[in-house]
Amino acid sequence: MRIHILNGPNLNLLGSREVEIYGRQTLEALNAHLRTVAEEIGVEIDFFQSNHEGALIDSVHAARGKADGLIVNAGALTHTSIALRDAISAVQIPTVEVHLSNIHAREEFRRHSVLAPICLGQISGFGPRSYELALRALAVELGEMQSED
Repeated sequence: MRIHILNGPNLNLLGSREVEIYGRQTLEALNAHLRTVAEEIGVEIDFFQSNHEGALIDSVHAARGKADGLIVNAGALTHTSIALRDAISAVQIPTVEVHLSNIHAREEFRRHSVLAPICLGQISGFGPRSYELALRALAVELGEMQSED
């Protein structure tokens, strides 16, 4: 089972960007922890981060036929990118949306996700644990989907 983890704009600044909201853990440290979790649960993972919408869309397209699942933190594009939404929908890869902060407890404009309706689920508000929860949940869901086939 292979899961592709996609991180959008400004997530490369984790650890130094608005630490009161996003914490002090860097993206590199987060990815290292997720590699450990993935090994523990028997899942292969890979990562992609970009500040550019088109590059994120290209990464979703490239996952087609290679990844069994996607975990997506699209950052601010969560609220605006119909193009990214369409890409995720088009590749038909089961997807979990993830956010470090609780987007529903923040500014009004952050409370709406254009991605949520096409995702299996959304996990937000648990800091870096949001990714681990998403990884574990998606692995279980994919396992159940594969056993149904």
